[in-house]
Amino acid sequence: MRWIALASIPVAAWLAGCSPALNWREVRIEPAPLVALLPCKPDRASRTLELAGEAVELGMTGCDAGGATFAVSQVRLGVGASAGAAMTQWRSATLANMRASDIHEQPFHPAGSLDLPQSVRLSADGQRADSRAVKSQAVWFARSSGDGLWLFHAVIYADTLRPETADAFFGGLRLQGLP
Repeated sequence: MRWIALASIPVAAWLAGCSPALNWREVRIEPAPLVALLPCKPDRASRTLELAGEAVELGMTGCDAGGATFAVSQVRLGVGASAGAAMTQWRSATLANMRASDIHEQPFHPAGSLDLPQSVRLSADGQRADSRAVKSQAVWFARSSGDGLWLFHAVIYADTLRPETADAFFGGLRLQGLP
């Protein structure tokens, strides 16, 4: 009987991440080789910015559900670019923008991603643009391709973050076209 109770804990945690406010679906992150699991119908946008010394197009896919914002961003860098330096710059800008504090991180390496020390999953407290408190969890990772690099960043911003929701979101990031 005890093993049944222990076995039901992961199932209960997974179901908690699937609350009625969260309608999970797989979303292709175009044109990148990535599929994400998002809890709502996403909007898409793009803009040009400078990263690692080159002008790049930042593609963003995201939505709001259950009191949280979920977003996945990607950029493509040319051959010879440093994925580590670019991810460090991206991470620093993100944390500075939210005036982050109480930062905790651990390695994050989805199947098919580059094994870089800058590939991390972190949690942080910070402030929204209107100075209200916000909690976040975020990941950065990279993948090489024949003609450059893909860099990825996924993040959740919320007043309160449920671990099972973050685990479902980050666990749903899958690189496509693996050898």
